[in-house]
Amino acid sequence: MSAACIFCKIVKGDIPSFKLFESDKVLAFLDINPLSKGHALVIPKFHGEKLTDIPDDSLAEILPVVKKLVKATGAENYNVLQNNGRIAHQEVDHVHFHMIPKPNSEEGMGISWPQQKTDMDGLKALLADIKSKM
Repeated sequence: MSAACIFCKIVKGDIPSFKLFESDKVLAFLDINPLSKGHALVIPKFHGEKLTDIPDDSLAEILPVVKKLVKATGAENYNVLQNNGRIAHQEVDHVHFHMIPKPNSEEGMGISWPQQKTDMDGLKALLADIKSKM
């Protein structure tokens, strides 16, 4: 836990939240600045700024809880978003996953997808490099 972290304060109960789910390792609550009705956050209780800072066992329930939220909200179209670092749009320095219903083209998350041209030899080299480090 981090004393200055808003999400750690929510986990401790120092700041109220609209809790949707809680277990020993995970907390889910409604986003207070939603992009659409049902926009929720799912967080590990373990404090870590980026995904790589969180132990695997603290991540095991995250996607199953997101699935439960999708079913409970009835969202047919939705985004699951998890940002790491400021230029990747992370605002709170505690890992969190957004479940954002997309009921229509105006509400929910908007995305741009700046695809790049691929050089197949470069892609093969990249594949070998990444696989060698896993």
